[in-house]
Amino acid sequence: MERTVLKFLDYLAVEKGLSKNTLDSYGRDIGKYANFLEKRGVSDFSACGRAEMRDLVEHLKTSGLKAASVARTLAAVKGLHRFLLLEGLAKTDPTEALETPGQGVRLPKALTAAEVEAILAAPLASGPDTARGLKAIEGLRDKAMLETMYAAGLRVSELVELPTGGVNFEVGFLKVTGKGSKDRLVPLGRAALDSLRSYLETARPLLLKQRECEYMFVTLRGGKMTRQGFWKIIGRRARRAGIKKHISPHMLRHSFATHLLERGADLRSVQMMLGHADISTTQIYTKVEVSRLKKMHEEMHPRG
Repeated sequence: MERTVLKFLDYLAVEKGLSKNTLDSYGRDIGKYANFLEKRGVSDFSACGRAEMRDLVEHLKTSGLKAASVARTLAAVKGLHRFLLLEGLAKTDPTEALETPGQGVRLPKALTAAEVEAILAAPLASGPDTARGLKAIEGLRDKAMLETMYAAGLRVSELVELPTGGVNFEVGFLKVTGKGSKDRLVPLGRAALDSLRSYLETARPLLLKQRECEYMFVTLRGGKMTRQGFWKIIGRRARRAGIKKHISPHMLRHSFATHLLERGADLRSVQMMLGHADISTTQIYTKVEVSRLKKMHEEMHPRG
C-alpha cells in the first residue's frame, strides 16, 4: 500500500499543485487509513468495500478526533479512491456514497494575466553556443506547452498525454481526452497555434533525432514529457520572469477559467472547455454549442 500512497501523493503534487504541508497532511491521514485496514487484514486499498467505509467512519468518530479532523481524513480517503479509479488501479469506488462534513470550499489560486504573459515571455537561460542551441530548442517546446495549457485550460496529464494528431490547425481546435476517457474539443487561439507550429516544424524533429514518439511533447531523450518534467519547466520560467510565488501547472488551468469568466464568458462554456462533468465544479470560479466555442474563445481569451 505504501507504493500506492506515494503515487497518490505524487499525483496531488503535480496535478493539484498542493503545498508540501498539505501533502504531509494527506500522507498522515492516508497513513491512518492504511493502519486501520491492516488491522483488519486488508492489504490492498482496491479490496475495500462499503463495509470497510462504514467501519472507518465509526472508528474515526469514536477515536476522539475533532469533527474537522474526521472530515479531513475522510476527504483524503475519498480522494485516494477516486485516484485509484481514475488510474485504473481499482474497478469501483467504495466512497462514492460516503458523505463528509462540509469544510468550506478552497478557492483555486490563479495567476494574473500579466503574470501569465511574463512567464510566456521569460528569456532562456544563457550559456555557451552549444548550450544556447539546446536551450533554444527546448524553449520552443516549453513555450508551446505553456501556450497550449493556458489556451485550452488543460490538466497537466492531458497536456503530456496529447497525441501528435490532437491539434486541428485548419479549424483551430484541440481534441482532448480527459477523465473517464471522455473526449472534448477546445478552441485554440492564434498564439498557441503559432507556438505549436514552430515547435512541430523546428524543435520536435531535433529533439527526436529520427526516433519515434506518439506524443506531442517530447524530451531530449526522445521520450514523452512527464508531469514532473513540466512542473520543473513552469517553475524555471516563473523564476526567470521574476515571479516569487509558488507556481504549479494547475495554476495555469485555474487562470484559464478565471480569466475567461472575468471577461464575461458564461459558466456553461467554461465547464465544457474544462471538461467538468458537473457544473458545480466549475462554479468554484465564480448552453453553449461546440460551434460557438471558438468564436467566444477568440473574443474573450487574452491570447485568442
